[in-house]
Amino acid sequence: MTTSKISRPKYLQEDSSEEWKKFLSTLPKEKGWMESTIYNYQGFWSSSRATQGVMACQKQFQAQDGDIILVTTPKSGTVWLKSLLFALVNRKSNPIFEQDHPLLVKNPHDLVLFLELDLYVDGQVPDFSLSTSPRLMATHVPFDSLPKSVRNSRTKIVYLCRNPRDTFISMWQFANNLRLDNYKDTNSIEEMFDHFCKGMSLYGPFWNHVLDYWKESLENPDKVIFLMYEEIKKQPKIQLKRLAEFLECPFSKEEENCGVVDEILRMCSFENLRNLEVNTNGKLSAGVANKNFFRRGEIGDWKNYFTVEMNDKLNQIIEQKLQGSGLKFSYI
Repeated sequence: MTTSKISRPKYLQEDSSEEWKKFLSTLPKEKGWMESTIYNYQGFWSSSRATQGVMACQKQFQAQDGDIILVTTPKSGTVWLKSLLFALVNRKSNPIFEQDHPLLVKNPHDLVLFLELDLYVDGQVPDFSLSTSPRLMATHVPFDSLPKSVRNSRTKIVYLCRNPRDTFISMWQFANNLRLDNYKDTNSIEEMFDHFCKGMSLYGPFWNHVLDYWKESLENPDKVIFLMYEEIKKQPKIQLKRLAEFLECPFSKEEENCGVVDEILRMCSFENLRNLEVNTNGKLSAGVANKNFFRRGEIGDWKNYFTVEMNDKLNQIIEQKLQGSGLKFSYI
């Protein structure tokens, strides 16, 4: 009797070649969040598949001056900002009041592709010949590991930061949902909180990721804009207009009077996106159900999970890591 091998979705599959296994054996490794193992490549932690994608895009991707690249740590509001960016940048070719607007029928992850997780993953070589300018892409990669052409060109970088408490809870919940689907188990909050505090989060250490882009935004404000999830939640109109100015596509008075800004914010709201058919029943090509990207989207959900000890520990780490940087996280 033969037992059939369990078929894992794409995002959990790994290159099984001897050459790749040999390379992975040279990297530090730890227990993974949703996959079995994560590896430390160039100072940050990621899955085997993502590491391959990072290496491929570092070698092959050629940035153009008109490119716009969205950068986040995982579970920092990536889907939300992808939708805002897509609606903002494409509002001439895809008017926001159109009944068949792409955001109504596709998940934002399918409209703004990740360099390392979509375009260059699994040995793919993307064809940009039909791409219109500006090209809109995303990545979770730390600043120092971006392809050199991104750093050396006039490519614009939009960075979104979310407070570490909510980021951790969202990452832990998201990873556990995927683990339940594929491994029928979950990781405890205590174990993964310890991981997070030691810097072993996806694309982490979290602090390094955030601080490197923060410093770049101060030194090169025309190239890098640093947005905070909580500020967009509190002042969506102000932050969207700030983003439009940075990308050199400001809203005209006529657009504002016609309600374009308000409609972009309405269409891209968490509540609207979550309830769309494509996001309740659809799936990404890598196998992740779209509904997994819409949990709560609130500020302060961490209070439902953190103990006093966890809070104190993270406060100490934050104080130590951010000292002298001028960066402050928002929790309200």
